[in-house]
Amino acid sequence: MHAALEQRCRSLLTELGLIATDNSLEFCRLTGGVASDIVRVSVDGNDICVKFALPKLRVQADWYAPVHRNAAEYAWLEVAADIAPHSAIKLLGRSAHHHGFAMEFLDDNGIYLWKNALLSNAADQGEAGHVGELIGRIQAASTDSDFDTRPFQNSADFMALRIEPYLLHAAASHGEVANELQVLAAQLHESRQVLVHGDVSPKNIFFRHNRAVVLDAECATLGDACFDIAFCLNHLVLKAIHLPGSQVRYWQNIRQLWSCYSPFIIWEAKGTVEARTCRLLPALLLARVDGKSPVDYLKPSERDTARRIALRLIKSPVSCVDELLQCIDALLEDVLP
Repeated sequence: MHAALEQRCRSLLTELGLIATDNSLEFCRLTGGVASDIVRVSVDGNDICVKFALPKLRVQADWYAPVHRNAAEYAWLEVAADIAPHSAIKLLGRSAHHHGFAMEFLDDNGIYLWKNALLSNAADQGEAGHVGELIGRIQAASTDSDFDTRPFQNSADFMALRIEPYLLHAAASHGEVANELQVLAAQLHESRQVLVHGDVSPKNIFFRHNRAVVLDAECATLGDACFDIAFCLNHLVLKAIHLPGSQVRYWQNIRQLWSCYSPFIIWEAKGTVEARTCRLLPALLLARVDGKSPVDYLKPSERDTARRIALRLIKSPVSCVDELLQCIDALLEDVLP
């Protein structure tokens, strides 16, 4: 690991009072993320996780984002800890100077990553329902009149992190649906409805003692409630395309996540959120193939399948989750052997 990053970790931990200047430290840079430097720091046999936002994300395309987003991420994690303390990471402090923070390192043997469980076809333990309930509780709580919205007045960051690299970048490659994608982008940019995490993906969701722990909230903002749910459901659709033998399970996960999330919708009619979710999901599906951050596990033929499904559903949207799955089923029958 670069000496400069080690020194940055040491400076942050010293500023937060978590180490003394003469502490002996061991550093291990963690892999998998594209938006941050994440380091495990061992101090006297105890591990701390340190995270710094990157100004340029590690993807092939040029993708820049302001490093002050680290503050909104920390604030979202604080909100989650307040609303659902049993589903929260322990926070150890943040440095505005270093645009970084420290938190507990998840290393218990009983902890697992939802993405790994899905891709390995591990036994379903109701994870989708736990995720839907947690996101619903947080979004509903953020509509309270006394909720502090100040840390999340950052719509420009959400544009840089999600709307432009996903929807608008895909629109530039697909003129036939550019108008539909641009309309969705404008709606997302203008909404200040609820607190949105912005990256509710199985790769960011750990389970500890049957509780969902959602991390990587760098995109947190006040936005459209449907974004978090469409984003997560889209990942389940992508995995069904990748592992068609597990499609039935993924469809059950989608229905379970929606059914556990939807009772928390108190800010508008549930059907309205559902319809908007079903319009956004295929746009995100296309974005995860032809946006700036394509998923890394799809084969070329699977990317073609995802693209065909996305384009069809963007042009002919549906309004409910069950109808969405029926349409995807029919489209998959046309392309899968």
